[in-house]
Amino acid sequence: MADNTSAFDYNYSSYEDTATMPALPTALGTVMRGISVALYSMAFVLGVTGNGLVIWVTGFRMARTVNAVWFLHLAMADFVFTLFLPLSMVYVALGFHWPFGRVLCKLNSGLAFLNMFASVFLLTAISVDRCLLVAAPVWAQNHRRPRVASLVALAIWLAALALSSPYPVFRDTGNPGALANVTHCYNNFAMGVGDVAKGDTTMEDETKGDVVITRHHALVLTRFLAGFLVPFAAILTCYGIMAAKMKRNQLARSARPYQIMVAVVGCFFLSWCPYHIFSFLELAGAMGAPGLDAVLLVGVPLASGLAYLNSCLNPVLYVFVGRDFRDRLWRSVLQAVESAFSEPSSPRSAGQGKLV
Repeated sequence: MADNTSAFDYNYSSYEDTATMPALPTALGTVMRGISVALYSMAFVLGVTGNGLVIWVTGFRMARTVNAVWFLHLAMADFVFTLFLPLSMVYVALGFHWPFGRVLCKLNSGLAFLNMFASVFLLTAISVDRCLLVAAPVWAQNHRRPRVASLVALAIWLAALALSSPYPVFRDTGNPGALANVTHCYNNFAMGVGDVAKGDTTMEDETKGDVVITRHHALVLTRFLAGFLVPFAAILTCYGIMAAKMKRNQLARSARPYQIMVAVVGCFFLSWCPYHIFSFLELAGAMGAPGLDAVLLVGVPLASGLAYLNSCLNPVLYVFVGRDFRDRLWRSVLQAVESAFSEPSSPRSAGQGKLV
């Protein structure tokens, strides 16, 4: 049987485990860490800024509509997701040394997956909602209500919480690779299964090792099915129905709606598919498949970076392209700038009205 210790200390994705692969070229590892930090930094700046603007406008400047509810919850998921990226940036920059302690290790992983599932589910809900508007406009007009959207959003958060709950449980800090002065934040799938982590080779410990591998398989497969395959199939189906309906009834006056649909589906696929592919490759590497070290070293940071960038693309694809949102955002910015640079009102002029 393959070495079971690799099943819980092999990979190093910011979502997943920590690399302890000293045989890999140091120069290549340094380059990939630099690229990872650059991607994470870009996602952090754009994600926090873009999603922060969406939260500000949809939460405080717009009427409570169904779309406002969707975009507010999506922005909150992406905002929290990107807000914690500096922890991963420091982790990667320090050569995968985690200086923040066990509690933050668990919290960072739990929040990352909570908001990943919530974001993906909300994107699916938005696609279904848009499909209903086009395919069944009368039904949608009678049943689409902000209260219903809020209840659906609450159900999405609860489902995301349930699916993300195993990650902080298995997350642990330690030094599984025996590297001096390095503490990793990794998935310890051997947690609670006895002495398998000590490398015992008895039949009983082989059985415990099977439990470790089963846990790893279950997490990767569940994440792929619930976090990518099913949502992507639903999104693709919804936009396919919308495109066919709009073409048949000649509802679109230009090619722009179709271009936005293609961009939404394409960005979702390109952002998340590489991450899940490399999750399976990491799983194969943990099972002892040869020749994957260099592939994972190059691919995992890039795939994780693409997944992170999806959180700052969502505001552009789903919100900023909307004319109503752009107009509301522009008016809100102008009012904020005018308020910041206006002269303070005197008591004499306090009741004489204000500039529009």
